[in-house]
Amino acid sequence: MATEESTSTRPAIDAALAGRLVGAQFPQWAGLPLRLLSPAGSDHVIYRLGDELSVRLPRHAGAIGQARKESEWLPRLAPHLPLPIPVPVGVGEPAFGYPWPWAVSRWLDGEVATVEALGDSPEAAVELAEFLTALQRFAPQDLPARSLSEDLATGSLAERDSATRASIARTGGVFDATAMTRLWNEALHAPGWHRLPVWVHGDFHTGNLLTVGGRLSAVIDFGGLGLGDPACDLTIAFTLMSARSRAAFRAALDVDDATWARGRGWALATGLNAYTSYAAVNPRVAEQTTRQITEALIG
Repeated sequence: MATEESTSTRPAIDAALAGRLVGAQFPQWAGLPLRLLSPAGSDHVIYRLGDELSVRLPRHAGAIGQARKESEWLPRLAPHLPLPIPVPVGVGEPAFGYPWPWAVSRWLDGEVATVEALGDSPEAAVELAEFLTALQRFAPQDLPARSLSEDLATGSLAERDSATRASIARTGGVFDATAMTRLWNEALHAPGWHRLPVWVHGDFHTGNLLTVGGRLSAVIDFGGLGLGDPACDLTIAFTLMSARSRAAFRAALDVDDATWARGRGWALATGLNAYTSYAAVNPRVAEQTTRQITEALIG
């Protein structure tokens, strides 16, 4: 999710602009119909381009590295993962007053995963655990020679301390501030990840999962892809799962107590950030993040 600061300056984006960008830089697709995807995420405006493609234009500066990162890494990751992921087909350049790189990818059919459809499914929970296990095992041969560049850095809970405590104070009338503070302190003081960094999705929540026929069909939106502590991807356990399916997920991943505590901290921090930024203007985000925060407090 974008922060309040990152949403302060955003370029105007509409179908006419998207059509001009596509027509000028990818003339083979000029004239294909553009259909706005709604609701889209907070980071991109997304159009379906014809029947087989999508166009994703960053809304704010915090998302501008995603097009090139996905173009570089997703083709390498895809053969090793048990669920489909986006297939990049082109990276567009700034033009016509639009200031940032943008992306064209293959369209992935599916509906956004819902708690109602999958939340109490141990089978779906295990399938997600298997996806994360495969992602964490992926290690391209050239990786040791690469530094942890800024675009692959995942950040830490400690970096979110000030903002999270401020959000706890702001939402004390909605959620249990004492319980949130206790959870946050436990997450910060839990032993850290002392093994080699692993690949993480970085934004692994319900909105970035697709389903077809009531079954998981794809994982999307790898803007947070990076190398670091796998605890950040445990957020899915609190955005999607019930206590029963969460137990199956944790067992399949074989998550230790310290990593689980950090995962609850990630769910709380990201949930509070989204809630304080968007809940007042977006009922869908309010509902989703309320569940995320509540479930993180349950554990």
